[in-house]
This record gives sequence, structure tokens and C-alpha cells, in this order.
Amino acid sequence: MAKDQGVNIKAARKPATPARAKTAAKPAASAPAAVVAAAAPARKRTTIAQFAREVRVEARKISWPSWKETWITSVMVFIMVGVTSIFFSVVDLGLHFFIQQVLALAG
Repeated sequence: MAKDQGVNIKAARKPATPARAKTAAKPAASAPAAVVAAAAPARKRTTIAQFAREVRVEARKISWPSWKETWITSVMVFIMVGVTSIFFSVVDLGLHFFIQQVLALAG
């Protein structure tokens, strides 16, 4: 993950004040659907050229990980896959042994 994702932590943690709660819009469920649809302004259509420009602008904002970060992350994934497979193999063998013992007592 990139070091700076542009998240404003102070704004995200700010609690809602009573003043904000009073000015909040009423939920759409309280008004008839026809009134809500009529009150909503028509959205401007985006052309293919505008879309392509916006995609290019957003693509420039991407911060790709370095080769070293990619390599380290890949190695860590393979290590965790190995550890997890060993863990589940041990659990499977333990359950197999336990079930065999229970079935031997019953038979």
C-alpha cells in the first residue's frame, strides 16, 4: 500500500455535532419516489474522451511499489502459505488419529 493515500484522519474521526445533525437532509424514504426523482437534477453525460482523460489523470496518481517491496511481499506470502499448510496438515493428522481412536473404541 502506498505511504500516503490522502486520508485525512482528523476529518475521519470528527464526531457529528448537533449543528450538523440539524442541517442533515431528511432521508429519501420520507418523500414519495416521484417527488425525489423529479427534484434530482439531471446528471451531465460524460463523453468517451472525457472519461479517457480522467482515467489518465487518476493513473498518474498511482504509486507503484518498488521491485524490492514486491519481492519481499511475495516471499512473505510463500512463507505464510508454507506455515499455513504445515499447520493444517498437523491439525488434519491429529483429527485423523482422534477419529481412528474413537472408531476403534466403538468397533
